[in-house]
Amino acid sequence: MKKFSPILQDLIEAFKQLPGIGVKSAQRIVFYLLQGNTDKALVLAETLNNSLVSIQECTICRMYSDEELCEICKDSKRDQNILCIVESPADLIALENTMQFNGKYFVLMGHLSPIDGIGPDELKISQLEELFDSNPINEVIIATSPTVDGEATAAYIASVAQNFNIKATRIAYGVPFGGEIEYVDSNTLIQAILNRNTIGNQNQ
Repeated sequence: MKKFSPILQDLIEAFKQLPGIGVKSAQRIVFYLLQGNTDKALVLAETLNNSLVSIQECTICRMYSDEELCEICKDSKRDQNILCIVESPADLIALENTMQFNGKYFVLMGHLSPIDGIGPDELKISQLEELFDSNPINEVIIATSPTVDGEATAAYIASVAQNFNIKATRIAYGVPFGGEIEYVDSNTLIQAILNRNTIGNQNQ
């Protein structure tokens, strides 16, 4: 059987790099874009290029933004006293979609994983400590995923928060253990936020 054109192979291989996209899915996407949908393909390419050039991390919360500060951090109506800590931008969006949280966020961009070489430095914990030190935060809601690594990350952040006399709470277990927050339905997330629990030895 003849091989595909090298350029076509490269295009399919490029789509295969995306999460959840296998060979067949990559082929379907590529053939769809090439079969009379070149305008859509060009819009996709231009949008992707513009996004990669323009989007950066918010200097406060690390959410992706095309400005120095994201819209949430610029919103003076948000509660300055409560901070929700999440693993990823997708988790932040999932929680925002519940419309039950009006505080600020901090995005870790991952979780502690010594095997993968991910420690406090990679999660920018020092930047989080600066937030604790320079803002009137009296509670942090730790909304890491209920996995082994997520639990370890939550425990570590709780200990950091206690050093600043900040109450640390954990979202309640409406979220299934071993699951990822971005895939949980909004009703479950609402219950998880409303029924969060204090973790660690705290007197507050």
